[in-house]
Formats: sequence, C-alpha cells, structure tokens
Amino acid sequence: MIQLSILKITGYGPWTLTLGSDREHELQMLQASLYKEVQKLFSEKNCLVFLNRADEFFVVSNGLGLDEHIEIQKVLEKSFDIHLAISIGFGDTPFDANLKAYDGKKNKLILNEEHNIFGFVNNTPDSKVTIMHLDVDDLTSQRKSNSPYEITSIIFGLYSKMSKYFLEKKSLTFFMGGDNFMVIASENGKNSVQNFIDMVKDDDEISLNCGIGTAFTSREAVKLATKSLDTIREIRDSGKEKPEVYELSC
Repeated sequence: MIQLSILKITGYGPWTLTLGSDREHELQMLQASLYKEVQKLFSEKNCLVFLNRADEFFVVSNGLGLDEHIEIQKVLEKSFDIHLAISIGFGDTPFDANLKAYDGKKNKLILNEEHNIFGFVNNTPDSKVTIMHLDVDDLTSQRKSNSPYEITSIIFGLYSKMSKYFLEKKSLTFFMGGDNFMVIASENGKNSVQNFIDMVKDDDEISLNCGIGTAFTSREAVKLATKSLDTIREIRDSGKEKPEVYELSC
C-alpha cells in the first residue's frame, strides 16, 4: 500500500496575470523557492517530493497523518503569497493512489476545510513503498559526439519512453535532473524493469543501471535505491561483471 499527497497551487493562472508581462523571471524564482521549501518540510518527516509540474508536486507520504499535513500546510501558507490544495490518496499501486487522491479532490471529500486538504489518509502502519533509481551508464561517451542540447533531447526522449512504459505497469516516473530518473514502483513495475532496460538497449543503444529500494518511508526507500545504484557502480569499478539491477530492502 502506498500513500501519495499531491500539492497544487490554486488560482495560479489568474494570479500570474496580475504581475504583468515582465513576470517570467519572478515566477521561476517563486517556483524554485516553493519546491525547495516543500522538499525540506516533507523530507524532515521522512517523505520525498517529486516535481510533477512547476505548480504541482507529488509526495510519497507513507506514514504521514492528517495532522502532519496540516502542520506543513500552515508553514507553506505563512511563507508564500499563494495558496495550495493538498489531495491525499492511497492504493495498492502508485497509479491507484494517484487516482484516489484525484477522486478525493474532484468530489470534494474534505479532510480539513480550513487548510484546503482533501482525500483519504492511509491508517495502515506497516505499508511499504518501492522506489527505483535509474541512470544512464557512461553518458560521458555520448558527449563526444553530441552537444549539450542534443544530450538533453536524448534524455527527454528516454524520459517519455520510460514514463509511458511504467505507467502501463501502474508506476509513476519522474525526471530528477542530469541523467537520473526515479520510479515510484508497483510490484509489476519492479518486476518489469529488466525488460525495459533490455528494450532501451536494443532500440536506442542506451545502457541503464537501476537501483531498487523498499522501505516503510519514501526517504528510506530512496536511500536504499541510491545505495543499490552506488553498489552497481562499485562492482563495475572493481572490474567485475556488473548487474544492471540491484535491490536492497528493510
């Protein structure tokens, strides 16, 4: 079972128009500052935030109750001259949790009216989450024949393919910057990652490594996923034949 909390800036479009035409630099600074604060507040509670769009954030919030969401919302409302809605959902897969959060917001299932929080909170204490951390193996070699922008185009094409593939497995993919991606994974998504790695290698001549982590909180799961990815690199650097997928859990 996984719990997702989706934060969305409300009334953002009309509000931006009040800033006039020379506003883009201000909006970019605001969005960056907001993401930093949202990540800070949730990571302090052993959660992890994924940037979905600049005005929307996905939080893997296993173990986080309504009171803790209210506490974070109070800080955000005090810190920024904007308003956010939080919709919470849970399910057997990340995509199902996303749908339940969406349903809670759409049908106005209010958890806390004052702080604009909707949806459903998971009260099962022993739920675990699986996160996969993928990166491109030896991206440096690509730079010998491709300019920086061409590299970006390759990475975004990979992101599109990865997102579509894992969405069919009811998993959610996010680009983390550089050549790094994270997938909030269903059991089917985790079991299918080697197939995806083989497909990309055959179709696009791109080699991927994947570290997998499973834990009770998303921050711990990401820690284990990244440690798994580091283990793959250590095996490669030792001269041994490296695995393309490595998994740790607690």
